[in-house]
Amino acid sequence: MAHALIVIDVQNDFCPGGALAVAGGADIVPGINAAMAQADCVVLTQDWHPANHLSFASQHAGRAAFDVVEMAYGPQVLWPDHCVQGSHGAGFHPGLNVAAAHLILRKGHRRAIDSYSAFFENDKTTSTGLFGYLQQLGITQITLAGLATDFCVAYSACDAARLGLGVRLRTDLCRAIDLDGSLQRAQAEMAALGVQLVSH
Repeated sequence: MAHALIVIDVQNDFCPGGALAVAGGADIVPGINAAMAQADCVVLTQDWHPANHLSFASQHAGRAAFDVVEMAYGPQVLWPDHCVQGSHGAGFHPGLNVAAAHLILRKGHRRAIDSYSAFFENDKTTSTGLFGYLQQLGITQITLAGLATDFCVAYSACDAARLGLGVRLRTDLCRAIDLDGSLQRAQAEMAALGVQLVSH
């Protein structure tokens, strides 16, 4: 077993109609389902926040969504409340083939720290355990897909590359938020780390 498909946060709140919708977020679901059939291992990540998560603008008096604040671990974008544990918004898009997953990894469940990456929380030191799981299976190559390209997908890709994995990002199976040029910055950082940006 050498190759894993890691599908990042294809959840209702990130799809059209959701609390933090990514334009075209639902369009990638059929292609992701098709890609699952080509992978030795399929991992789904799921944003899974407590209702009072400190990345939510609602938890900061006088702050609005998309403001940036300093947390103990560095700058943090404040988001609308989203992917609250057990809510409809936290659920996977209904078209996603969840039954194909070998592992579902929930992240962002600690109130005081956000977790964009599938590998590390935003302090860049607290591990999610995913790397150890892949190592145990002998997986050295991963392909990433999901939402959103410039946040959780890019953070996951960069961390995976730093950990020594071979990383491909399926640009056709991702969609971006593109907050103030965040997509271009993310693409440049990924390319600098050797992440292959491919469209099929």
